Amino acid sequence: MRSRHVSQVIHRDPGAVYDLAADVDNLPRWAAGLAKGELLREGDDLVVESPMGRVTLRFTERNPYLILDHDVTLPSGVVVHNPMRVLPHPEGAEVVFTIRQFEMTDAEFDRDIEAVAADLRRLQELAEASWPEESLPEQTLPEQTLPESAEQGPRETLPEQTAPQQSRPESRPPEN
Repeated sequence: MRSRHVSQVIHRDPGAVYDLAADVDNLPRWAAGLAKGELLREGDDLVVESPMGRVTLRFTERNPYLILDHDVTLPSGVVVHNPMRVLPHPEGAEVVFTIRQFEMTDAEFDRDIEAVAADLRRLQELAEASWPEESLPEQTLPEQTLPESAEQGPRETLPEQTAPQQSRPESRPPEN
């Protein structure tokens, strides 16, 4: 199975992009490749009409890590996990979506890649139109907290990363 990462840089704060994309009511505004029309809520699931037919979506809970992973249950009953992240980028945010070639021909996979790229461009347009340029928010990330179980006990710290030292032959005067 092949995978492809599709990304889009968005000139907005990563937290704001995450908030916009995580709001499922916004899906029909930018994710036409996934959701068309009305979203029906069934508990934690969303049921939508998509180009593939009626599908069920379940998104990961909102989190401080800007993860937007979601599972799509296809009309066949197969569940496809879709990794999606909002990453800090020097120009604002970068949204990365991983597409996997699952039950698709190569031509269908290529069309799916183009559909996701178009969806991410619509998300960019929506996010960048949401704030006038002069009132852009400072670039902030949601407060990151560890799960309660991780807060118990000592925290491991990672060693500071330094460039490896290259060994050089010592220069010595020639011996006589």
